[in-house]
Amino acid sequence: MAAIKISVITVTYNAAATISRCIESVISQQYPNLEYIIIDGGSKDTTLAEIDKYRDKISLVVSEPDKGIYDAMNKGIKYATGAVVGIINADDQLADDQVIAAVAEAFANKETEAIYGDLDYIDQEDKVLRKWRSGSYWHGRFNWGWMPPHPTFYAKKKLFEEYGYYKLNFGTAADYELMSRFIHARQIKVGYVRKVLVKMLQGGVSNQNFGNRLNAWSNDLRAMRNNGIVIPIMAIVLKPLRKLTQFI
Repeated sequence: MAAIKISVITVTYNAAATISRCIESVISQQYPNLEYIIIDGGSKDTTLAEIDKYRDKISLVVSEPDKGIYDAMNKGIKYATGAVVGIINADDQLADDQVIAAVAEAFANKETEAIYGDLDYIDQEDKVLRKWRSGSYWHGRFNWGWMPPHPTFYAKKKLFEEYGYYKLNFGTAADYELMSRFIHARQIKVGYVRKVLVKMLQGGVSNQNFGNRLNAWSNDLRAMRNNGIVIPIMAIVLKPLRKLTQFI
């Protein structure tokens, strides 16, 4: 039986400093049926020159203006020809060369429609600063501030076609909104891969200052209400508090 085709998408914009490490983590995967797509927003630095070094190992590169990171993700998903799609950000990297094989193994269960795993936050020297251990999902966990790490989230492409893509009007919460829509509201069959799938560079626009954090909370609250999370105020309080366990 042929191995399930998995599409991995990286969106970039002026990411010359980190894109090579990201690309190398994908093209080194020991999995036979992997499609790799890069969607660039029209970078002004040397990002495209870095990408060109690996062109023969990348399935598709598109470089043109877009409406932001989630618009670029939607574009990549629509280009994808794999049965399963996942996102790896230009600042991040797959944790080892067996990640996609582990993802494929999880989808061997035909009922599984999406999976997620664990994630490590790292610094520029690859030192682990925080550990996000997701834990198994049960329906209702979103009501208590739970969410899986988006960079570890892989879903069947048909889910996007049936339930919709990333919604740009949710700002930095667009990934949270989509995962809560798929997993909580639509109650898809989701699996947990008990393995670190991604090493994520510490940082993030939504956490850079109090104003950004306040805006992120507002977007989170709208996403919760949009997807029927029944106690959104409690969830929005618990959601950031859960990060404290990542330092243990």
